[in-house]
Amino acid sequence: SKGMQLYVPVRETPWQSTHGYAKSLAQQVTEQRPELVVWQMSKELRSGKVLIDWSQNNAAKTTIAVYSLRARPHPTVSTPITWDELTSCTSPDDLVFTATDVLERVDEHGDLFAGVLDTKNAGRVPR
Repeated sequence: SKGMQLYVPVRETPWQSTHGYAKSLAQQVTEQRPELVVWQMSKELRSGKVLIDWSQNNAAKTTIAVYSLRARPHPTVSTPITWDELTSCTSPDDLVFTATDVLERVDEHGDLFAGVLDTKNAGRVPR
């Protein structure tokens, strides 16, 4: 509810391979942009930076599924967004969606998550 998840379709592979790849990618991004990004969980290191939580790529972890309502007094919905929405975002509130918002979005954009589930996209990174 406080972050974003980036989904990339992969071919069938043991979760350990994906876990290791995610960690390596997080470390590389941190090396390239240390002023913006951190891969370690330590709160002291994270202040003012984006945490790439590579550890979520683990068979023992759970994460909210797309289009799921969050259990809150005013529930929001885990919602796929477009790259344009992400790059034009000026506030985290720009990317908060209610159930009604999501139904309207699906009518307008279709299912933005469908491409991740399409096996012919496995191994390709969306642009």
